[in-house]
Amino acid sequence: LPVHLYQINTKFRDEARPRFGLMRGREFLMKDGYSFHSSEEDLVREFNLMEATYKKIYTKLGLDFRVVAADSGAIGGSGSKEFHVLADSGEDTIVVCPDCEYGANIEAATRKARSFDYSSSGELTKVETVDTKTIEEVATFLNIPKSQTIKAVIKKAIYEDKTKIVVFFVRGDDELEETKACNAVNALELDEISENEIIEAGLVAGYCGPFGLPSNITFVIDNEIKDVKGLACGANEINYHLINTDLSTLENAKYFDLVAVQENDSCSCCGGALKYTKGIEAGHIFQLGTKYSGAMNANFLDENGKAKPFVMGCYGIGVSRLVAAVIEQNHDDKGCIWTKETAPFMVDIIVSNSKKEEEASTGEKIYNELKEAGVETILDDRINARFGFKMGDFELLGFPYAVVVGKKLEEGMVEIVDRKTLEKTDVKVDEVVSKILELIK
Repeated sequence: LPVHLYQINTKFRDEARPRFGLMRGREFLMKDGYSFHSSEEDLVREFNLMEATYKKIYTKLGLDFRVVAADSGAIGGSGSKEFHVLADSGEDTIVVCPDCEYGANIEAATRKARSFDYSSSGELTKVETVDTKTIEEVATFLNIPKSQTIKAVIKKAIYEDKTKIVVFFVRGDDELEETKACNAVNALELDEISENEIIEAGLVAGYCGPFGLPSNITFVIDNEIKDVKGLACGANEINYHLINTDLSTLENAKYFDLVAVQENDSCSCCGGALKYTKGIEAGHIFQLGTKYSGAMNANFLDENGKAKPFVMGCYGIGVSRLVAAVIEQNHDDKGCIWTKETAPFMVDIIVSNSKKEEEASTGEKIYNELKEAGVETILDDRINARFGFKMGDFELLGFPYAVVVGKKLEEGMVEIVDRKTLEKTDVKVDEVVSKILELIK
């Protein structure tokens, strides 16, 4: 040890929503890797090495990407990071800080804790609040900011063998992040709950608070309001709320990070204003630890001959998804724009009129010279296709450069077209290869 095994192969997944071309298909190409270690320290070393390696891969592919802290999900383990290609069409919301390198999937994002001073000398009081169920109505009725209220979110937590009702409490102007909430109660997933189920559980919708809940109800409170004084919340009685509460008096309360980070919240690393962007997940690395090796009795003998479970890591890149991500990040209204590192062909030689012998022979000559120079080149010498059709295909397919052999050949010139900018440059026939090699570099 350590040993790191990997494969690149086709995978199949019973995807609930196969869509979006190669982005979410049931069949896809995957690079999977698994590492085995004798200690947590060595796993962390390999994990950091793989993060650096993946960064090199995405950088070499010419991608704008971000490494973000992530929720480990069903795979589990002590920590994971996702590699997101930034694109407006991305399915995942990524929280980033423009002032530092912080980035996280919305499911795992954290912020600098907000603090308010709403404490007062007032005593805990039950106030009649007729027909004021929403946070907006309560705040308006009590003439306090929404941040001085406690919001109750009631959900059904789904487990393998049971379902139970859970109440999550967050500050009134915050939103519950469901993945965080699911992790807080170790559930498989959370589901919506009906009004009848709420009533049967002894809860009062719109007036639910952490004080005086039925003893059989599990509840979790967001970390940021732990032991806070002066907040208003439901009194667990219809048409009543409590004011001047003191959360430090609660017994057996469980606290967890429950909130979804909002744009302009403060970065926990540098204090900068956090922003949202969209990302396409194209890689994920995990510190599995002994979760699987311990359960499967997969052991090694240490230097003292004692059996210990392997300390494991796993690492994946969605290869076919990465190809799709390149195009999602690099395209215009005409079609694809491949990066130089990912393009199937670097140059598309377009013979304007293949029926003209000089144009056809010149196109073939340039094609052979570029091939000899090690440049991946394709020759479009279709006889029955018009020039406009060929140019349309070049713009649609998106190879980095086109060499147009046309009317200017009479002057000993051809035209190089840059697909990204669509700029055209006249070049002498004898200088095409050197110019292309210069552009590629």
